[in-house]
Amino acid sequence: MKALITAGGHGTRLRPITHTQNKHLIPIANKPILNYALEYVREAGISEVGIITNQEGDEVKEVYGDGAQLGLRLTYIPQERPAGLAHCVKIAQPFLGDEPFVFYLGDNIIVGGIKRFVDEFEKQATNCHLVLAKVPDPERFGVPEVRHGRILRVEEKPARPKSDFAVTGIYIYDATIFEAVHSIRPSARGELEISDAHQYLIDKGRKVTYSEITGWWKDTGKPADLLEANRLVLDNIRSEISGTVDEQSSISGRVILAKGASVSKSSICGPAIIGSGTRIENAYIGPYTSIDANCHIRNSEVEYSIILDECSILDQSIRISDSLFGKNVSLKKTIAKPCTNRFIIGDQSQIEIR
Repeated sequence: MKALITAGGHGTRLRPITHTQNKHLIPIANKPILNYALEYVREAGISEVGIITNQEGDEVKEVYGDGAQLGLRLTYIPQERPAGLAHCVKIAQPFLGDEPFVFYLGDNIIVGGIKRFVDEFEKQATNCHLVLAKVPDPERFGVPEVRHGRILRVEEKPARPKSDFAVTGIYIYDATIFEAVHSIRPSARGELEISDAHQYLIDKGRKVTYSEITGWWKDTGKPADLLEANRLVLDNIRSEISGTVDEQSSISGRVILAKGASVSKSSICGPAIIGSGTRIENAYIGPYTSIDANCHIRNSEVEYSIILDECSILDQSIRISDSLFGKNVSLKKTIAKPCTNRFIIGDQSQIEIR
């Protein structure tokens, strides 16, 4: 079995972060989102992986190379333009051949990995195995109509969903999927929809089965999703203090403090993770906070936030919460007169001040 993972697209709902960074490389608990997908397929016993990338970008290849550091063999498959998930499968056919494969959307995170779904696919000897999850907003996803344990229809982003299930970004196929992706036509938005491929298989009498996620699953398409995924991942960490903590500081709960990080005159309340080279001085770091490498937090309070590397947050009198900082961001108190707020803000940013 092989795996096909998406790592392209433009991440428009995550701008301005994605103006300068592939969304699949944004860290969750200080680890790129794509790492989770790669680790899941490796844990399922799969070593040969194709990665769908943007035509113009080599960011993912620069990070992962041939995959040897993860115990994988990676092949990069550029997609000229976003043309739908079924198009991803279509252009990957030369790589996938006739083998069954896992198709995994690289911005999805799930507790417990995917091995159990692979095992179910093999046990049921099915043509297509979908993974479903109950969601509050099914109209954002492909929605299955399920009756008596069978999937009757799959509709892409319906205005009136027929169930509260979403088809998650985890699919397992045999080679019959290629007949489907070559037979369907582009949707009204000009894309080859994976839901249409699933419906094709159902209409042709192919065996389409499903599993339901009983734990948590997250599609990290929006900033709030990233923060929630970060919370869910941090809820499962184990404490590891490799950095330095002075006697005037306190650490409670599950905290990962990387080697080279330092905490002085501060309080850290986990779950939280602090990257190498980061300095925390006279500060409070609250639950569900991820701070990447080489940051500086001084005289400030931060909680339920994701701070990417090389950021500085200095002398802030109001606690920072529910926030996402890109790389090399500086937030500091001004000492100049007159006392004003000064901003350098990119496109599609969101600022809330008091």
